[in-house]
Amino acid sequence: MCSVTRGIPLTKDFANGGVSFWYRQIGLPARRPALPGPRDYDVAIVGGGYTGLWTAYYLKQADPGLRIAILEKEFAGFGASGRNGGWLSAEFAGSRKRHAKARGRQAMIDLQHAMFRSVDEVISVAEAEGIDADVRKSGLIHVATNPAQRRRLRAQVAGLRAWGYGEDDMRLLERDEQHERVRVAGALEASYSPHCARIQPAKLAVGLAGAVARLGVDIFEDTTVTEILPRRGDVRAAAITTRGLVTADYVIRATEGFTASLAGQHRQWLPMNSSMIVTEPLPGDVWRHIGWQGGELLEDEAHAYVYAQRTADGRIAIGGRGVPYRYGSRIDRHGATQRQTVALLWRMLVKLFPAAADVRVAHAWSGVLGVPRDWCSTVHLDHASGLGWAGGYVGSGVTTTNLAGRTLRDLVLRRDTPLTRLPWVGRQVRQWEPEPLRWVGVQLIYALFRAADRHENERGTTTSPYAHLANLISGR
Repeated sequence: MCSVTRGIPLTKDFANGGVSFWYRQIGLPARRPALPGPRDYDVAIVGGGYTGLWTAYYLKQADPGLRIAILEKEFAGFGASGRNGGWLSAEFAGSRKRHAKARGRQAMIDLQHAMFRSVDEVISVAEAEGIDADVRKSGLIHVATNPAQRRRLRAQVAGLRAWGYGEDDMRLLERDEQHERVRVAGALEASYSPHCARIQPAKLAVGLAGAVARLGVDIFEDTTVTEILPRRGDVRAAAITTRGLVTADYVIRATEGFTASLAGQHRQWLPMNSSMIVTEPLPGDVWRHIGWQGGELLEDEAHAYVYAQRTADGRIAIGGRGVPYRYGSRIDRHGATQRQTVALLWRMLVKLFPAAADVRVAHAWSGVLGVPRDWCSTVHLDHASGLGWAGGYVGSGVTTTNLAGRTLRDLVLRRDTPLTRLPWVGRQVRQWEPEPLRWVGVQLIYALFRAADRHENERGTTTSPYAHLANLISGR
């Protein structure tokens, strides 16, 4: 065993990579046929993750006559959609103030309320389509484990009152209620929001892909798109694939963390790496020490934060950044996780839940998410060029993809609706710096965040200046 992971309890069948534990649970889906050659559609969607699937789902429901194709390099749900932490959360990526600059404070409040409703929309569709995704809407707990985190948590809850959060949407927990919900070692304060549900992400992706296919959308897998071309005069927009040219009135880019692989898109969104581990099922005596009977989603208030869920079969799945970025926007397709990241996540698990110290780790995996230069999600459609996109979710995409799909539906159909007037629609974001500046910048940002966490854990009572510097460099 590698010295880095020596002492970490692993199951005999411990796996590293292989897409994700979520697919190990249910098995990889059978591959759909690849694109058989050049084709023409009304709408071509590049990427078979949640964004592409939701967009196709809502478009086909709104206009069954539309000819729609999804072009996917691997299989539908292969990327972040099948690897994430299973948070169906109303949290939205990016600065509220930055979004409000586009169309005013009320527009940002409208966007937040749209996210609240989107959580229930996903649950409703899953029920209507018979998708059993282990959904449990028990809410979200943020926990502070040092004085600096507690100060930030209190400020966050108070500040959200100006952005559409009422007392029922986010509140601080009384000590007794916090202890009743989940017992986190060293917790000084916790907040609670009801607007979050646990899901098994691969089950949702596979089920949604099936629903989309039943509606009559063509899903082509094992079909690599290398470039997307805008409309030029009478020449329609197009997706160039390794299996033929696909032309369409509209080509929607829904590639999130894989966007850099497309020609001309290398600096558009940065592929940020996130990693997870999952334990074997915990025995009853360990759960009695931890509590967590409600199955709420959990996140700490550290800068290099971790996020966790109690799975439907009684495991703990916990994730964090690990190695955040690979030089040149490189991507590990099969989800292998560096051993030091496995060790880091296990140490965080034991720090939060000492009673789980002897529980073995069953699986580790990684995936990439898309990060715009200003860390704010966007959705856009240009009728002149025929090109559209959505993404840059910065790890908050499970719910946001649904909102994006419904918004793209309205944009494609030229509907003027409350969704198309939300402030994330049509935002233009500058590109990331070229290498090596991009790599150096990201490494520096996360080194500063880790230094900030060490400083706050040792002696800080206020947010570390290292974190302020990291936020300044990152442009958040």
